[in-house]
Amino acid sequence: MKYPSATDVLELGDSDFEYTVAEHDTLLVEFFAPWCGHCQRLAPEYETAATKLKGKVYLAKVDCTVNSETCGRFGVNGYPTLKIFRNGEDSAAYDGPRTADGIVSYMTKQVGPSSVALHSEGDLDAFINNFEASVVGFFSGEESTQLAEFLKASSAMRDNHRFAHTTDLSLGLKHGVESEAVLLIRPPRLNSKFEDSVIKTTAFSTASLRQFIGDHVFGLCPHLTAENRDDMSGRDLLVAYYDVDYLHNIKGTNYWRNRVMKVATKFQSQELNYAVANRAEFQDELKEAFNLGPSDMQELPLITIRTKEGNKYIMQEEFTPDGKSLERFLEDYFADKLKRHIKSEAVPQNNNGPVKVVVADNFEEMVNNPSKDVLLEFYAPWCGHCKSLEPKYTELGEKLSADDNIIIAKMDATANDVPSMYDVQGFPTIFFVPAGQKDQPQKYTGDREVNDFISYLKKEATHPLVLGTTREDL
Repeated sequence: MKYPSATDVLELGDSDFEYTVAEHDTLLVEFFAPWCGHCQRLAPEYETAATKLKGKVYLAKVDCTVNSETCGRFGVNGYPTLKIFRNGEDSAAYDGPRTADGIVSYMTKQVGPSSVALHSEGDLDAFINNFEASVVGFFSGEESTQLAEFLKASSAMRDNHRFAHTTDLSLGLKHGVESEAVLLIRPPRLNSKFEDSVIKTTAFSTASLRQFIGDHVFGLCPHLTAENRDDMSGRDLLVAYYDVDYLHNIKGTNYWRNRVMKVATKFQSQELNYAVANRAEFQDELKEAFNLGPSDMQELPLITIRTKEGNKYIMQEEFTPDGKSLERFLEDYFADKLKRHIKSEAVPQNNNGPVKVVVADNFEEMVNNPSKDVLLEFYAPWCGHCKSLEPKYTELGEKLSADDNIIIAKMDATANDVPSMYDVQGFPTIFFVPAGQKDQPQKYTGDREVNDFISYLKKEATHPLVLGTTREDL
């Protein structure tokens, strides 16, 4: 076991992995490759987390390029792969945040009991005075069957939430608890007159508590962070980006959050979620999704909406303290009067090459033309596989250049919004979009030689292919 200088991450290998891991009750292990870009980005966050967690839980790493036996034994086939080990055994995949603070928060929940026992009002006050929400169960005694259910639930959900319990019901009196119950207590920094800070349930099973927490933990307008944004994905979300700082300026942060909440209460019957976020923390995402750089930022909150379908909107009017501009924006949004924000390269002035260039602004015209079959490659300029494919794809376009019924096309997926029905997870990703069936794109999974594409198109094309000047009648 090595302790490299300037890091608190344990460096493990084939020779010492098994006995070292067995020495730790809980250990997070990163399986990595030095050449992996994702691993390189994770490295400083991982090391910072290891330092912050020192004395509580250890973090380790294994270089799979020189320790193939260990990596193979645990089925590592992508980098980085992170796993949680307990007493030497592979316990679970780590699926938490990849930031230092997120790793610290996630792994802190992995050590010790899944639910903290509280014995006094001081214990209770200290537990709920936290940056995160608290789930606290109040029970009549150690033999309570409801307590046993609660502890099962806390064990199942310890990765994402903080749990505590007490067998002294009197500790809950100041929160209105007179019999066995569970309270969800939002962080003090997020207390607001627009919603209750404490929500009660008398359901104790894992399924019931999971539903209860999921429904209430975020509240009307949570603080969106890099750590919880995955939990808030998959929903229609309005975000107010400004100088959110709950460590040094709670009052100033809540000044604008309260104004968002005041307007949000008027639209609670509509299906839209709300959040506030620090714009510096999400600068890269704002650039990527909305093409907004630092020069576009202002002192007043920047308001955006992103729907679960991927539609995006920006409030053009300046956010006013009375909330009227936000109210008008939401009225137009719910009336479907807003123009969607689409990230797009400029439409090419000359698009006569064998491979047509598709951008977001000409996608409808080029790809959704109902009379044309389209073979569409989504690529990234930096992608090595895409560069290898380019001459073959160009040759394919040349061979089919005389066929008026089919378009061979490509789109830079890093510079243009990709429609939500196209699942693009890596590059290149290729789809065949048949004429008359534009809502049913088919992912191409075959080989990528010119003849492979032609064989595929002969089977799938709406009309017989025209290769060069000779029609291919099948």
